[in-house]
Amino acid sequence: VLGASTNPARYAYLATQRLNENGHTVVPIGIKEGTIDGIEIVQGQAAIEGVDTVTMYLSAEKQAPYYDYILNILKPKRIIFNPGAENPELVTLAKKNGIESVIACTLVMLSVGNY
Repeated sequence: VLGASTNPARYAYLATQRLNENGHTVVPIGIKEGTIDGIEIVQGQAAIEGVDTVTMYLSAEKQAPYYDYILNILKPKRIIFNPGAENPELVTLAKKNGIESVIACTLVMLSVGNY
């Protein structure tokens, strides 16, 4: 979860909770220290192996510093662009790197069983 927050009212917080509740290994990445249901928020751009999905909760304007990190370090199979995080530039870059882009809501995907 890129753009994780310790604020329980934020969708990134809820997504972290629900992914965890649904048995997914989740790594919240954010700028502030803290935890979400006991899961430590990772700060910076730590190398994480075996990433299947990056679920994006950063606005397009805040994503550029993470392009290299996402595309060349995390190397996910897909990126979910949640509402407010849509970014045609990153979609194009992801496609060039063989990464699927999904414009959808992680919370809705989980609730209907198509995550």
